[in-house]
Amino acid sequence: MQARVMEAQEPPVRVVVPGKCYRYEATDATHEWHFYQVEGLAVAEGITFADLKGTLYEFARRVFGEDRQIRFRCDYFPFVEPGVDMSISNFRDPATEDWIEIMGAGMVHPKVLAGVGYDPDRYTGFAFGMGPERIGMLKYGIDDIRHFYSNDVRFLRQF
Repeated sequence: MQARVMEAQEPPVRVVVPGKCYRYEATDATHEWHFYQVEGLAVAEGITFADLKGTLYEFARRVFGEDRQIRFRCDYFPFVEPGVDMSISNFRDPATEDWIEIMGAGMVHPKVLAGVGYDPDRYTGFAFGMGPERIGMLKYGIDDIRHFYSNDVRFLRQF
């Protein structure tokens, strides 16, 4: 979706787009074969990795509060370089160093910028993709992502 936005619009670009995703994956408490993802993109002159981290930190602080620990780790995603994943300390016991990854992010790769007609020497940008189910799990203490799709009215009535 992000590439389509860039193809249709000249910089600066700032967009957040939700969508449903499907992938071949075994399901467990934190993984599901279908899920929602919210993607974000910012492209303009002078955007840095510090802008990415600042945006994601502010998001996490507003959603989860000041008491949660936030961690970035290097990760590979094909359309960004460098790439990172962002994890939040688990809702049960932050002292156990239990983390849940909530999103992948990074600086938009110069070849992606060039591929949509942007000058990568002039423009930079960042992108992220997050799973709202995992955010809900952490925010509301839900221990299994499959509850969101179980159609159990007792679970759904809590919200």
